[in-house]
Amino acid sequence: MTDAPHGVAHRPTVLVVEDEPEIVRFLRAALTSAGYDPLVAGTGADALREAATRTPELIILDLGLPDMDGSEVTRRLRQWSQIPIIVLSARGQERDKVEALDAGADDYLTKPFAIGELLARLRVAERHALRATEPAEAVIEIADLHIDRGRREVSLAGKRVHLTPTEFKLLMALARAPGRVMTHEHLLREVWGPSAARQHHYLRVHMGNLRHKLEPEPSRPRYLLSEPGVGYRLREE
Repeated sequence: MTDAPHGVAHRPTVLVVEDEPEIVRFLRAALTSAGYDPLVAGTGADALREAATRTPELIILDLGLPDMDGSEVTRRLRQWSQIPIIVLSARGQERDKVEALDAGADDYLTKPFAIGELLARLRVAERHALRATEPAEAVIEIADLHIDRGRREVSLAGKRVHLTPTEFKLLMALARAPGRVMTHEHLLREVWGPSAARQHHYLRVHMGNLRHKLEPEPSRPRYLLSEPGVGYRLREE
């Protein structure tokens, strides 16, 4: 994030990649009102060019672009950039969400959407981007959950919780980016290796075990949250 001139509030630049004029007008007005500086690109090619030349701090990306799929835009961006990407699309199918997130998107909202939720997702993405430029926190505290990465210790309400090596590895994969959804395939590859990317039952069993150890009410999780059909996220502070 660049520093603003003295006395002038910094307005983060958001690249809106969308080809529907009504949505562009709506987003431009809402983002400007919320303190952002919106840029607009109507095609994937324009989006890649704007991202390279204008270096926005956030990207809102539609999947259904006239020249290429939004997931392809994401894959190309991720070859050289870690700009946070929030996918905004009329496609509500789980496979579309999974494809976009696996391509490197940070979050996904389905149209129609509430502007308040979009702005909240943007703020989360900004925090993630800021954390990425700082040394990883050794200790994560979320309500009563305490995770000490350096000591490889986990406690709940001050009481030490014993985790198996696999359970700890799974929790660490989620703890790298609290609030960000991790797809089933991503977690399986990271914890069990590439050959396990389709073994969803591994994840269900170990996530169930983690919840029984870390959640006051495993059937109503507070920390290990599900994105149905897509993956999991660790609650933010």
